[in-house]
Amino acid sequence: MKHLLALVAILLSTSVGYAEMSEDEQAYVAANLTGIFYHELGHAVIHLNEVPIFAQEEDAADVFSVLLIDMLNDEETAQSIAYDAAFGYIEDPEGHEDIPYWDVHGPDEQRFYNHVCIFVGAVPDKRAGFAEDLELPEERLESCAAEFDQALESWNPIIDELADKRSGKVIEFIPAATKDIHSLFAMSVIAQEIDALNTEFALPETLTVRVEACDEANAFYDPEDISITICTEFVEHLIERMPGV
Repeated sequence: MKHLLALVAILLSTSVGYAEMSEDEQAYVAANLTGIFYHELGHAVIHLNEVPIFAQEEDAADVFSVLLIDMLNDEETAQSIAYDAAFGYIEDPEGHEDIPYWDVHGPDEQRFYNHVCIFVGAVPDKRAGFAEDLELPEERLESCAAEFDQALESWNPIIDELADKRSGKVIEFIPAATKDIHSLFAMSVIAQEIDALNTEFALPETLTVRVEACDEANAFYDPEDISITICTEFVEHLIERMPGV
């Protein structure tokens, strides 16, 4: 479909230069913005296509995200996105905060391993090194192919419906009013994702995607407005929590 690594190379060569962000930071942020956008798109699809959910919707959106990473990218790009996006689930890398068991999202580490397992399960032989690098236990690895098959069987009818272009509604992009380095970077990533998705899928209703300052590091789907908002503050948030920083 498209190549995220090529996008990062293009961004590095632009006149803007993104000098405040290293190449590793750009790749990490771009991968996580992609995974986050896919996750919020999952919420939109669940709402617009009236998808029945029999457990936590957040878990279903996580699964939708990793399926799109696998489906819509070549192998090198998919592994790069999936690797970095896995660490995006870890909000408290030092382990100082209490786990909010009341939250609608599962615990960070559980989301991390679910993401890794489902991604590896798509092609276990080809992604054995990926599983080893991310230290997926052998006991879990044994079930990953079955977990991927179950996820794909659940989502495939909906994805096939999205691929039927007769529904005709597209994703519309509204860029941020501010033009700081983080806003420009987020807009570049999300705009390319939207262009690519619009060539592949159609929705029952027009979906609006905004990149804007929100005074918080967040991303969310608004069912009343039928819109996804990606907050520019997420860029700095991701850089601060990037492994090794």
